[in-house]
Amino acid sequence: MRVMHVTFDMRIGGTEMVIKNIIEGNSDANIEMSIYCIEAPLGPWGEDLKASGTPIAVEERQPGFDRSLISKIRKHIKDNDIDILHCHQYTPWVYGTLAAAFTKTKVIFTEHGRFYPDSSSWKRKLVNPILNKFTSAVTAISEATKTALEEFEAIPKSDVKVIYNGIKPLDSDNEAKNALKERLKLPDDCIILGTVARFDPIKNQEMMIKAFSKALRDRNNLILLLVGDGELRPTLETIVKEEGISNKVRFTGYIKDPSQIIDLMDVFLLSSLSEGTSMTLLEAMSLSKPCIVTDAGGNPEIIIDQQNGLVTPNGCCSSFSHAIETLSSSPLKLKAMGENGYNIFCEKFSANTMVSHYTSIYFETMEN
Repeated sequence: MRVMHVTFDMRIGGTEMVIKNIIEGNSDANIEMSIYCIEAPLGPWGEDLKASGTPIAVEERQPGFDRSLISKIRKHIKDNDIDILHCHQYTPWVYGTLAAAFTKTKVIFTEHGRFYPDSSSWKRKLVNPILNKFTSAVTAISEATKTALEEFEAIPKSDVKVIYNGIKPLDSDNEAKNALKERLKLPDDCIILGTVARFDPIKNQEMMIKAFSKALRDRNNLILLLVGDGELRPTLETIVKEEGISNKVRFTGYIKDPSQIIDLMDVFLLSSLSEGTSMTLLEAMSLSKPCIVTDAGGNPEIIIDQQNGLVTPNGCCSSFSHAIETLSSSPLKLKAMGENGYNIFCEKFSANTMVSHYTSIYFETMEN
């Protein structure tokens, strides 16, 4: 069976990590996998997979609706005898489905996330039911995403199967962790809160910083690590200065391997306005970190309130601040929630679990 993943590119991101984990986690000798990117450049994860032997084709999609891309994909699937196109996200699904129409190639569509605020259009509601008829299986990475497909894309819930994202657990290295703690000048008696995300309005770090500042009034031993970079960094740095908490916040910049800095954290924070299944949330759980999240998208499906973390109303600064105070004041809660999170991760969100679900979909698709 030959499965070709159709995606935008293979740069660093959640969708790309899913594809990477599916390919690297495939242990079935009967399944051969390849990638078809509709945009360039390929990206570092794509280069890594290519170097390790995964066949990858890269096209440069033209602005507007690129009809020639349909012909190129169709030729590629015929030349390479592709059995299944696994299309990741909406645009690759459109091109992939049109290319595979009236061929023997089956189509699987996985929706990875939604824009914020979400929206629909009459064109999509007209076209999507037709595309869906030419699609053998539709999957979504969360129940929230599944609901959005019905509400905004006219794809019935009954046609959508939820397969949660899965990752390989991060490794802990005490020596590296201690060296990092020293480099960041973190006191031994502090409670370390942190997040790993691009600095983008959708991630709402502005609210996180203000909630942290408010929590500091009663809990002066807190430190906030902001790991990442992006267009909002100057704005966030200004907010930190205006709040008068520069000595309590560390901007680390982008870190390629976040495992040790997440391992430093006592509590992982995620303040996003919109989420599918956050990979960094799963990474934190794999290291037994309790989490504080907003109730956006798939977050409440991963973090069960009072079990492996705390869930707060989306965009509510006071609730987020209260959650910080609650967790940082209870070492027993921190430990118990962290352990619960690790157990939930192993049960539902490991790469092996995800790969097993997609493998089943592939075989079911071919049988049908």
